[in-house]
Amino acid sequence: MCGIVGAVAQRDITPVLVEGLKRLEYRGYDSCGVAVHMDGELRRTRSTQRVAELEAQIKEDHIAGFTGIAHTRWATHGVPATRNAHPHFSGPANGKPRIALVHNGIIENHDELREELKGHGYVFESQTDTEVIAHLIDHLYNGDLFETVQQTVRRLTGAYGIAVFCHDEPHRVVGARHGSPLIVGLGENENFLASDALALAGTTDKIVYLEDGDIVDLQLQKVWIVDINGKAVDRKVNVVHAHTAAADLGPYRHYMQKEIFEQPRAVGDTIDGIESIEPELFGDGAEKIFKDIDNILILACGTSYYAGLTAKYWIESIAKIAVNVEIASEYRYRDSVPNPKSLVITISQSGETADTLAALKHARTLGMENTLTICNVQTSAMVRECKLNFITHAGVEIGVASTKAFTTQLVGLFLLALTIAKVKGRLNDVQETQYIKQLRHLPTAIGAVLALEPQIMAWADRFASKENALFLGRGMHYPIAMEGALKLKEISYIHAEAYPAGELKHGPLALVTEQMPVVTIAPNDELLEKLKSNMQEVSARGGELYVFADTDSKIKASEGMHLIHMPEHYGKLSPILHTIPLQLLSYHTAVARGTDVDKPRNLAKSVTVE
Repeated sequence: MCGIVGAVAQRDITPVLVEGLKRLEYRGYDSCGVAVHMDGELRRTRSTQRVAELEAQIKEDHIAGFTGIAHTRWATHGVPATRNAHPHFSGPANGKPRIALVHNGIIENHDELREELKGHGYVFESQTDTEVIAHLIDHLYNGDLFETVQQTVRRLTGAYGIAVFCHDEPHRVVGARHGSPLIVGLGENENFLASDALALAGTTDKIVYLEDGDIVDLQLQKVWIVDINGKAVDRKVNVVHAHTAAADLGPYRHYMQKEIFEQPRAVGDTIDGIESIEPELFGDGAEKIFKDIDNILILACGTSYYAGLTAKYWIESIAKIAVNVEIASEYRYRDSVPNPKSLVITISQSGETADTLAALKHARTLGMENTLTICNVQTSAMVRECKLNFITHAGVEIGVASTKAFTTQLVGLFLLALTIAKVKGRLNDVQETQYIKQLRHLPTAIGAVLALEPQIMAWADRFASKENALFLGRGMHYPIAMEGALKLKEISYIHAEAYPAGELKHGPLALVTEQMPVVTIAPNDELLEKLKSNMQEVSARGGELYVFADTDSKIKASEGMHLIHMPEHYGKLSPILHTIPLQLLSYHTAVARGTDVDKPRNLAKSVTVE
């Protein structure tokens, strides 16, 4: 979601700030801005265009400085407009700017603080909750910005990651975080702040991850951190070799297409070196935890939620242990029945998903301390919060619509199902060997599905003129149908819904006409014959079927039934293979409709606010 970059140096840091914003563009944003300490005053440039336009504006306005902050904003409070873009300024009431601030998160008590600050003479120029923080810091300013920020955050309710500097204290930037990620980058006679280590790739690889409640004082030769109680703390310095988000597209038109075709490599990297199923795959102490649990609770949002739903089928079938899957943003707002013997699993590409982190913390307050995360980022908050973890190796995913992150999550969850089954004595040596063999062949099998792209492109041309679509699946392929519908709507803007195929006659069949394409996942499994009956229900109402069927399913193309043959049925790993053509269908439909594939409207890559 929103991105932060900040720096104190003895050089012009605007190129560092702008480059950092470029590296964070993939997260999604609708405005951006930079503020610096320049010639004894605060100067800023803001834009509702892309970072490239902001960069041109900076050059035109001759903006340069040795201390500064920058931001990409995804609108929450206030419409996307220059007046709402960060950085926000504040000064003594009606005076020249003294404070410059950027903020990720949401301040829940902003209305109350706004009225108080208006009473002190502050005039609000924006609709944002962020401007409240800037004015509050200015109001409380006592000549020491670090101390003032400590006082300020005690009055804030909600989530925040902030970076702020003051006209009166050159070569100083202060940062604070609560519920929103913030990291420190260490340099030689210069130091940096960012919401993601990726923003500082190429600038520094020495990264400090701030904990919730931390406040940091950045100066040229000093970094000072205190915790939520104001106590000085040492945080570990990590060497992080972040990959640039400006990777070469090579032969691909968009990052999403590139990432779809990177899935054989991503899956291969995720299973690399795994010769047998061992609890240590998930961290120290995993065997004892897996032996003791009698239930699993999965918490996730969006695409990761669908990965969790798929895992439910695997874990209950292979490990014979009950699984509940909850949408993280809903879980903590209802009365639930906690079970101390549950394994709480979070799934997140970034490891910083605000709703999932909050749900995890809520589960722990209920006494559920056995926690595990499936995540793509080793250094993320989710990994630090959980006892156990499995790190996928998807690599940086730039396209907002998740592809390789999803399939590698599924691989991690399948390994988890096998591991719990083995620990509980429900997986024998022959089964283990067979599953390992299938996993090792998976990258090749995915490659065979990717070869279907030309046929799928022809379907996409038909879909481009549609405004609605249905996706059908049964059993463990129903969550994959849900993921396919999500992909289509989020990048092509076609309304799409998914249903278990057996539910057609309970309502959705009323929608079926020749204008409603019905995408059907038809693996050659025990539910195939029942699925064929559901397909006949669609055909009988004049619906157009678009079927992805395994080669040996004996389904034939006919009028109103478009067919693409998948490779042979792949058993319990079939959902992973059937994910790939749905990604390609959504991608090429979006291309045909001319949408912004990598940065779809209103969406952000990493959702770090509730």
